[in-house]
Amino acid sequence: MLDPRLLRSDLIGVTKNLLRRGFVLDNDFYQGLENERKTLQSKVEELRHNRNERSKAIGQAKAAGNDIEPLKAEVENLGSMLSASESRLRDLQIELDRFLSEVPNLLHESVPSGLDEGSNEVIRSWGDPRDFSFKPKDHVVLGEGLGLIDFDAASKISGSRFVVLRGVLARLHRALTQLMLDIHIDDHSYIENYVPYLVNDDSLFGTGQLPKFSDDLFSLSGEKALRLIPTAEVPLSNLVRDCILEPKDIPMRLVAHTPCFRSEAGSYGRDTRGMIRQHQFEKVELVHITSSEDSYRSLEELLSHAEVILQRLELPYRVMSLCAGDTGFSSAKTYDIEVWLPGQEKYREISSCSNCESFQTRRMHSRWRNPETGKPELLHTLNGSGVAVGRALIAVMENYQQEDGTVTIPEVLRPYMSGLEKIKN
Repeated sequence: MLDPRLLRSDLIGVTKNLLRRGFVLDNDFYQGLENERKTLQSKVEELRHNRNERSKAIGQAKAAGNDIEPLKAEVENLGSMLSASESRLRDLQIELDRFLSEVPNLLHESVPSGLDEGSNEVIRSWGDPRDFSFKPKDHVVLGEGLGLIDFDAASKISGSRFVVLRGVLARLHRALTQLMLDIHIDDHSYIENYVPYLVNDDSLFGTGQLPKFSDDLFSLSGEKALRLIPTAEVPLSNLVRDCILEPKDIPMRLVAHTPCFRSEAGSYGRDTRGMIRQHQFEKVELVHITSSEDSYRSLEELLSHAEVILQRLELPYRVMSLCAGDTGFSSAKTYDIEVWLPGQEKYREISSCSNCESFQTRRMHSRWRNPETGKPELLHTLNGSGVAVGRALIAVMENYQQEDGTVTIPEVLRPYMSGLEKIKN
């Protein structure tokens, strides 16, 4: 959520920044609410002052033996007016909070201009796509040819956008997860967390999924109002909700492996083939919690940690700086890592690394105590996939495929596969 003080002091600047995303702030509506709030705030303060003064006068009049009934009536009237004004002020604040809750984050000045992915900028590339001596297959043809991917079985059990992995391919999926966790914990000093897969609305509001993206969430029906997590960013970030951390507690580096659940409400007709866009998938998620001074250095570190996974797997990729219109709701700046998929002959996203600055922590009331001032300040949160497990599996299958339909297992994964070197029928 944006700082309300910033809107009050620089509404034009905020409006211009949001326009870079293509988001039009309803200034008239906001200004109307804010003007009424300021007027009512002044009225409430004046009524409180007058009531207090009249209350003191009652005591003085009583001591002097004067009639206090007129003063009591006046205090009662002031109290009624104050209660009504305070009630309206609370309602106004709720309206303002609701309005602000659907306004996206401000963009960092370094974010490229543009309204869609066509304006994203390539920052760097790593590795060269393999030169195949045959026409490479996509992961669907490979997996079904090996008898290890079954979309029909998943459809019978659950419906579209699900998959069943079998045998060695299911083990390879697990091996990728374990490799990622080991690298992030052992090499990058992340603290592993096992977190709930079901969360409440307060948690989803804190990270920005609610109220705006409720249609993309799976909700439980029953006694408890819980929803399935769309990403481990939600439970990991909310570990510091309603907390004031001490300087020794930051920076935090948190990692968790979880399933993720998304309805893909806005993706009708997109990526309907294969495992690219599923209702259920798995990620190894990275979250940094730090001070404002360190957050952009932390973003570059987070990005490099995700890149290491693809480097160890020897998968070609490129890093993209997302343009204004393609940057997510809660993010001030985002890098995407796109891995090369020869079966599609294109790069596809496998990780997004974002700096949300104080946007989420203002919603979560997450602060740290600055030792220089002794006062609490908002933390900054960052998150990124380190990386999406299913898409890493796709990338390994397609980049390591052989002409006979077998798949060579990358050397770095073989210790997790009991030394197995190839997937075959």
